[in-house]
Amino acid sequence: MVISSPESKSAERSEYSISELAREFDVTPRAIRFYEAEGLLAPTRAGQRRIYTLRDRTRLKLTLRGKRLGLTLSEIREIVDMYDTGRDERPQLEKFLAVLEAHRLQLLQQREDIEAQLSEIELFEKRCRKRLAEQKRTPARRRQG
Repeated sequence: MVISSPESKSAERSEYSISELAREFDVTPRAIRFYEAEGLLAPTRAGQRRIYTLRDRTRLKLTLRGKRLGLTLSEIREIVDMYDTGRDERPQLEKFLAVLEAHRLQLLQQREDIEAQLSEIELFEKRCRKRLAEQKRTPARRRQG
């Protein structure tokens, strides 16, 4: 998610269509339009056509990376916007570390909760199997009425 400088390939293009970005990053055009609506991308327009810049491409790449890490769109936006404000990486790196730490702690708590639930499920499964085994050994008594 951290950027030290914009991607600079010698033959880097400066403009991209929505379909080109969708293909490159294996996302739908709808997802790209959603990120645009959320303020993460800001393409220019030529009539109905969206024209994405290298900046938009980089922001999309960072957005998708942030989503893979499980960050919220607001967290991603805040970090990516910090990159746009200047050359000093320190604030972005510090913010990114803080967000990652908070997310890591949340995931650790979720894992602990899941492990507790799995233990409880295992306990109930054992109880159910034991009761079923007991019922197989002793036929059920029918009520006489």
